[in-house]
Amino acid sequence: MGKVSIRFDRFPGGRSKAVVLSFDDGRDQDRRLVQAFNRYGLRGTFHLNSGNLGKEGYVGVEETADLYRGHEISAHTVTHPFLEQSPADQIAEEILSDRANLEAIAGYPVRGMSYPFGTYNDSVVRALPALGIEYARTVQSHGSFHMPEDLLRWHPTCHHKDMVAKAEQLLASKQRFGRMELLFIWGHSYEFDHDDNWELVDKTGELLGGEESVWKASMMDIVSYQNALQSLRFSVDRSIVYNPGALDVWFTADGEAVKIGAGETKKLR
Repeated sequence: MGKVSIRFDRFPGGRSKAVVLSFDDGRDQDRRLVQAFNRYGLRGTFHLNSGNLGKEGYVGVEETADLYRGHEISAHTVTHPFLEQSPADQIAEEILSDRANLEAIAGYPVRGMSYPFGTYNDSVVRALPALGIEYARTVQSHGSFHMPEDLLRWHPTCHHKDMVAKAEQLLASKQRFGRMELLFIWGHSYEFDHDDNWELVDKTGELLGGEESVWKASMMDIVSYQNALQSLRFSVDRSIVYNPGALDVWFTADGEAVKIGAGETKKLR
């Protein structure tokens, strides 16, 4: 018999589709947005400037942990500077201090961020791994559902103004079990007030919230799952697989869905 054909094309539960919602700044309107996410069973990644928490127009320090419970708290720098216009020591201070401040609130390591103003350069990107940053989101929408090619230049699918149309497109997609499809939405909660279009949140929630075929993930969920898939160890003929990680993962072997639990060794034929 030939070697087993392996394809990393499935999210948890054997799903082929996922949605990530990524919102910046920690403004007052996050309260309403989080409430809607909780109502529809969606998960958000919220990028916060710790130096602004408690200021007028922003959520308070004392409410942050409870407000974002069940969602991901992520970095956005302390004071929201243009990082590509900052000296190296300031870049490090902005990111490390923001991580430390947010970790004291969240109670877990903060491992990702979004770029303030969406701007960056190669020097900023090169600095991130040493600062404990595993992913960084841009604002350069690509319009498709592909998985990230560069986690430190992670481009979203669309701004939230287009999220209803993109959610409909994701659900209508026939690309099942050929590759993972990720709908990655970014925005700012205050824009819903400015544009008077909160109905977009409800419409998206109604489309995706109860849809069991779509994994509702945070950005760090996606990164951790990708890492877990890549950590799988196969025998030479790929008929035996060992999962050394702490996450259960799914993949396709010879066209069939396979689940392998954390720490498990499994024969595939």
